[in-house]
Amino acid sequence: MAKIKQICEEKLKPVIEEMGYELVDVSYEKENGGMSLIFTIDKEDGVTIDDCEIVNKKIDPLLDEINPTDDKPYTLVVSSPGLDRPIKTDRDLKRVLGKEVEITLFSKLSGKKNFKGVLKSYDEKTVTVEIDKNETTFERDKIAMMKLVIVF
Repeated sequence: MAKIKQICEEKLKPVIEEMGYELVDVSYEKENGGMSLIFTIDKEDGVTIDDCEIVNKKIDPLLDEINPTDDKPYTLVVSSPGLDRPIKTDRDLKRVLGKEVEITLFSKLSGKKNFKGVLKSYDEKTVTVEIDKNETTFERDKIAMMKLVIVF
């Protein structure tokens, strides 16, 4: 399964980026009794159903050529990451810099696993969040999940 993801990312990421989209993730999962090859895309002003259809039509014939599943049947799905997408990459962090994020750690820090605050900065190994007017720095490899706080 990791090989399928790797092949798809390697061969199709440049095609998708050339179209003006970011390839957020590729997964190969069991869904509805069969296998689905799922491409999650994004772009600066958000992804519409039309965007998903455009990318689907572009990559479907290319997938037939590269055959990442070795002729095993699958359903191709192209989707948006949604508003509550996990923040994983530097590109994600740049997008939410200065906004409120929620962080869940793998293990407790000062008796807590969950933190909420404004993302102030980040580097290769850490993220710094302002929580109640105090800055707290977390090691990125200790973060189980980070996502944008969505206020309606």
